[in-house]
Amino acid sequence: MSSLSAAEIRARLPHPVIDSDGHVLEFIPAVRDEIESLAGREVAAAWDGVLGVWKRARAMSAAEKRAQGLFRMTWWGFPARNTDDRAMAILPELLHARLPELGIDYAVLYPTYGLGTLNIDVDELRRASVRAFNRNAASTTEGLRDRLCPVAMIPMHTPEEAVAELEHCVRELGFRAVLLAGHVARPAPIPNPPRTARWIDTLGLDSLYDYDPVWAKCEELGVSPTFHSSAMGWNGRASPSSYVLNHLGNFAAAGEATCRALFLNGVTRRFPRLRMAFLEGGVAWACQLYSDLIGHFEKRGGGRVQAYDPREIDRVRMRELFERHAPASFRRHAAELDAVLHLLAEPDEDPAGLDEFARCEIDGPEQIRELFAEPFLFGCEADDPMNSLAFDRARNPFGAKLKALWGSDMGHWDVPDCASVLHETVEQVERGLLSEAQLRDFVFVNPIDLWTAGNRDFFRGTSVEDAVAKEIGGDAGSDV
Repeated sequence: MSSLSAAEIRARLPHPVIDSDGHVLEFIPAVRDEIESLAGREVAAAWDGVLGVWKRARAMSAAEKRAQGLFRMTWWGFPARNTDDRAMAILPELLHARLPELGIDYAVLYPTYGLGTLNIDVDELRRASVRAFNRNAASTTEGLRDRLCPVAMIPMHTPEEAVAELEHCVRELGFRAVLLAGHVARPAPIPNPPRTARWIDTLGLDSLYDYDPVWAKCEELGVSPTFHSSAMGWNGRASPSSYVLNHLGNFAAAGEATCRALFLNGVTRRFPRLRMAFLEGGVAWACQLYSDLIGHFEKRGGGRVQAYDPREIDRVRMRELFERHAPASFRRHAAELDAVLHLLAEPDEDPAGLDEFARCEIDGPEQIRELFAEPFLFGCEADDPMNSLAFDRARNPFGAKLKALWGSDMGHWDVPDCASVLHETVEQVERGLLSEAQLRDFVFVNPIDLWTAGNRDFFRGTSVEDAVAKEIGGDAGSDV
């Protein structure tokens, strides 16, 4: 089918294609008008200063960037030669008109420039700019919701701020989909910390705050938390000269950090009905994390960690083996053997911290499948050959199938031609990497699982309403 047009491919598929990660390029002058309307001219001028950072950073040499703690940010990040695709990313009405041409029935649309507002340190500016982008997203897709779903951004600097914006976006602006900041870069707790002295709060284990009120509010409002955060600028991803070095794997790194922290904090145990998606990082990292969690639990979970208690060492046997096999350079330090045995292994660990899986409330490693493979979904780009790992029950422990989620990433440089995205996915079927049933899960079933988990009404009034209702049984808009 890859020789066909995207529309022809879609016509031959027995199911809709739902894009769970498209992008818009927000028209910044209109967003600025919203900021000024919400917060006044001074805040709008401060927003101009945020935009100016990109220009100032671009003018710096690599050495100057390094001295300021800056890295090479995105450049030439969007379609240019393909003018129609560039215009489509800016103009939702044009995107709505072209969506059938792309072979896509329904698209969930994430911001681009707006993503950076979630990282603004100044409270008033962050809140005003986030809300302005949200209002802009709502207004520019009005009348287009049968095919397009705007996503509201939710800042996570504090649980209170997040809950307030969730309430506003869902109850007042009518959003059905939300994007939560996946981490907060917090200043080191020292006087006047330099810009680079920050730690990454991943909102779960060891967070500055308890974010359970946020997860509870998402559950109450019927929205699924999604994350699309970047790790560019983190250690190892802060090259002042190479955007490619910084960009490679950055969504996977950010998603993995948040996913790991949420899991070990027991969030999926306490909120089992929530679905959470980590976008654009692929699924290979998730397969690795899932496997590693099981491996760590099998060695260190529950009472298993007692096997490494230094008090369990048979000192008589140890000295016997030491005297028999140690070289002379060791034997002359025989009196220091006990001290050596306690390096990274002191016996007086706090008993309360011995079971680092305690918040998950699991008895055996097989329960990790329930708490990981069920609630988490992983956004994948169409051309990623690693997508098939999600469906590899033979390789994933306990026969798990992870939930890969199809995202076009249209609007960004990753997609030089939006009409080719569905081709790239179908090619994976033709190459034997995905089966037709797995393709169906990828572009249809898993998106339904994510978006309707808390709100069976999610697809009501859309072009896929009937197909979704048939898939989940009965009326897609019912509460049963």
